[in-house]
Amino acid sequence: MKLGAFSVSLNVKDLGASKEFYEKLGFIVFAGSKEQNYLIMKNGNALIGIFQGMFEGNILTFNPGWDENASNLENFEDIREIQKQLKQSGLTLMSEADEKTEGPANLMLTDPDGNVILLDQHR
Repeated sequence: MKLGAFSVSLNVKDLGASKEFYEKLGFIVFAGSKEQNYLIMKNGNALIGIFQGMFEGNILTFNPGWDENASNLENFEDIREIQKQLKQSGLTLMSEADEKTEGPANLMLTDPDGNVILLDQHR
């Protein structure tokens, strides 16, 4: 199962302070904007999303169909196929992609320790 690009989405208290902190670690702003209350920051192939006031807790994020540069992958597993595999393996999903649709969709689940995992397909 290929889940696509991986990033950590962090719920931050102060977007500006977090941006400064991660820039000191060598990250640069890759996407997002202060006006939208989120920034995607990149250091090599490491991605961190910092989000202010958009969700509680932190989220492990995978993007089927994208690489770490948000470039489209020619071949990828559609999120609906991944969803079928997850369900067949006995995992319980918090939210599901509509299997009757195509294109963008997402699903969510939690690991045994309650960490939220988001699979978010943008195409």
